[in-house]
Amino acid sequence: MVFAAPNEALAGAQRVLDAGPPPLHASVAHQVIGIWHRDFGDIRVALGHLRRARDLAARADSADREADVLATLGVALVHAGRTRQGLTSFERGVARGTGHTRARVRYRRAYVWWVLGRHREALEDVRRAIPALRQADDVIWTARALTLRATVHLALGAVDRADADFTAAERLWETTGQEHDKADAVESRGLAAFRSGDIPAALRLLDEAEERYAKLGTPTFMLCVRRCEVLMAAGLAPEALAEADAAIAALDEIGGQSTRKAELLLTAARAARSAGDPHTAIARAAVAVRLFAGQRRTWWETHARLVLIEARVAAGRRSGRMVADAARVAERLASFGSPAAPEASLLAGRIALALGWTADAERHLAVAARSRRTGPPPARMTGWAAQALRARAAGSGRGVLEACRRGLDVLDDHRMTLGASELRARVTAQGAELAALAQEAGLARGGPRRLLAWSERWRATVLSAPPTRPPADPALLSGLTAFREIAARAEAARMDGRPVAALEREQRRLEREIRSRTLRMRGAAPGYAERFDPGRLLDRLGDTRLVELAVLDGRVHVLLCGQGRVRRFEGGALAEAVAEAEHVQAGLRRLAHPGAEARLPVVEAAGRRLQELLIAGAVRHLGSGPVVVVPPGALHRVPWALLPSLRERVLSVSPSAGSWLRARDTEPPPGGRQVLVRGPGLATGGAEVPELADRYGTATVLEGDDAQVPRVLEELDGAALAHLAAHGTFRADSPLFSSLRMADGPLIVHDFERLDRSPYRIILSSCDTARLASVGADELLGLVTALLPLGTAGVVASSAPVGDAAVVPLMLALHKGLEAGLSLAEALRDARAALPGDAVHQATGWAFAAFGAA
Repeated sequence: MVFAAPNEALAGAQRVLDAGPPPLHASVAHQVIGIWHRDFGDIRVALGHLRRARDLAARADSADREADVLATLGVALVHAGRTRQGLTSFERGVARGTGHTRARVRYRRAYVWWVLGRHREALEDVRRAIPALRQADDVIWTARALTLRATVHLALGAVDRADADFTAAERLWETTGQEHDKADAVESRGLAAFRSGDIPAALRLLDEAEERYAKLGTPTFMLCVRRCEVLMAAGLAPEALAEADAAIAALDEIGGQSTRKAELLLTAARAARSAGDPHTAIARAAVAVRLFAGQRRTWWETHARLVLIEARVAAGRRSGRMVADAARVAERLASFGSPAAPEASLLAGRIALALGWTADAERHLAVAARSRRTGPPPARMTGWAAQALRARAAGSGRGVLEACRRGLDVLDDHRMTLGASELRARVTAQGAELAALAQEAGLARGGPRRLLAWSERWRATVLSAPPTRPPADPALLSGLTAFREIAARAEAARMDGRPVAALEREQRRLEREIRSRTLRMRGAAPGYAERFDPGRLLDRLGDTRLVELAVLDGRVHVLLCGQGRVRRFEGGALAEAVAEAEHVQAGLRRLAHPGAEARLPVVEAAGRRLQELLIAGAVRHLGSGPVVVVPPGALHRVPWALLPSLRERVLSVSPSAGSWLRARDTEPPPGGRQVLVRGPGLATGGAEVPELADRYGTATVLEGDDAQVPRVLEELDGAALAHLAAHGTFRADSPLFSSLRMADGPLIVHDFERLDRSPYRIILSSCDTARLASVGADELLGLVTALLPLGTAGVVASSAPVGDAAVVPLMLALHKGLEAGLSLAEALRDARAALPGDAVHQATGWAFAAFGAA
């Protein structure tokens, strides 16, 4: 009962003890209380009860009872870090038990072997336990043993065997009332889905397990470890680190298992390393190594040592001793049958290369490269990365490009199994090294044209495939509605000066729920991959020049495409350009308000410096036609219209050259329907909307209570032109919750993703709507990038806060150009030129940009 209804079992055991039972019954009651504290409470309290249960069993003169308690005590001692004492307790338990009881003891010892990372011993004990448990018709313990065997198979990379055991165990669990074990089975299936590369299924199953545990009121520390693994694989390492650290604090608070703490510390170290925080990773991994060593958990200790070496390398350390340490870790992991062994060999090879030890590097990289053809996507990626480094060390540019192509193909297929655009974007970080190696080799072998092809190969990949539309999930829809209502109430409370803490907590809870549901979406079948063709781009450009900025070794390379060829020019340091862009953005924020005119020359000077850093060499080759700028994710905040050579040009921005081509090929919807939306709270009241309504005549106008999110989405779907005048909010912490304020609350990116087809042209007359979060290898998340793959061919949006009053004349002039048949970029160029010359209006014009090709 302690795993079917833990808290009821605890209360029942206490009632037995209160009644003054005989030794046999008292032994059972103390064992139950010990199990509860071992798994859900204070491990020290657990040991006291279990020792009492052992002594009472001996007094009752029941060998099987004593054997059973000795096994439970053995598990608790190992979890407390007293491995030698725990194994001794098991030896006594196996010797004392007979038949069915001995099989249960063996099952528990198999579990302990798994905890210790001694998988062969675990498989041997569970192999001997299962037939005896089946013969005794012990359904519950047979299911537990099958679940454990499956978990051991997963640790050894035998996913198919694990699936078979999990399936058999699940059939048995359905015939029982063991709710905690059922939750554990769901959790284990989530782990199996993750190991097979199905991240959406893993997230769904782990969320379901968490809900089941919550109903039982039991802690979920092992679930936390597994969920963090999945989050890291999905590119959400900062979230995994926060979750692991919170679990460590909670475990310390209740005096929980030392073994779980070590596992959580290892998880936190991995997450910190993946999140680019090597110093935190070193601190967590060092403590984990010490704990695992004290617990005699060699398998775990070796994995922790791998993370520790990786973190030290990330912190800039290199030495011959580290090569030897990494090689030793690789050998031990291989002897354990661990799937992490190739990762350690790759690490040894990297360090050796950095030290110039080419022969040593080749030996270690050759071992790592063996994993490139089999196993889950991360293992194959490791293998192809090793193969690419081998080829580079051997001077084979062709070999580098082939390895990079094959490795990125693996990641492409994996990426397409993910439905959520956020996951697709973040998981690309795993291919960043391969993309960089390919760009370097491509430039050396084929010049600018090949560099362009490889720059496009891993740029804005989220926009290269049709998005997965969120399912018609009633829970998701009701969550979005509730989120909108709470957010609107919180905003109203803030404006009235009323307390908002409770509302903000509920808003964050709803955000987590919405995000959790969207992350579970499955993608299309692997295989869809639209390949970029430089020749096609050059054919379609005409008199347009496309400027793609690639980054190699921290420096900007300018790829000027047009007139049938691709030319390369040297740019400046990326870090300098990013810093300058931030200075410009700060200046634009100041200029959005009257009284900051003195900042105008400063901002203009920063624009000249940006031009020098980014496109100076290409300026005199831009011609007189339109210009399309394709910046890397790190430069998405540059207001390109501020650069002197681009101010008077027809200028548009695109996340990639491929994205621009797709936008250019997008056909407008039939009917030419226009939608004008006016949100609440604007200083001008959205003054341009009534005038635009008069101009267009037949446009649908949504304002006041009509401007509620469901109605707005209904009208936007399939429109030819949409103009939204509303307050915009960019969420750097969670970009898909960036929003436009409507009458009933925020219209967020997740809402736009529900459209069958977003408007062909959309004008966002709002602050910060072009702000994007740079994630993954070179991906951007935000309003603009959500709209482009949904059927929108052109967007006008602002990368900075803007003055409401200054926006009105800009928008009216922009629509005048559209009525005359101009594109968004052409109309925006003319609208800027028509603005008054004061600082506020000039800054407003620079803040807006045209994206796409409509």
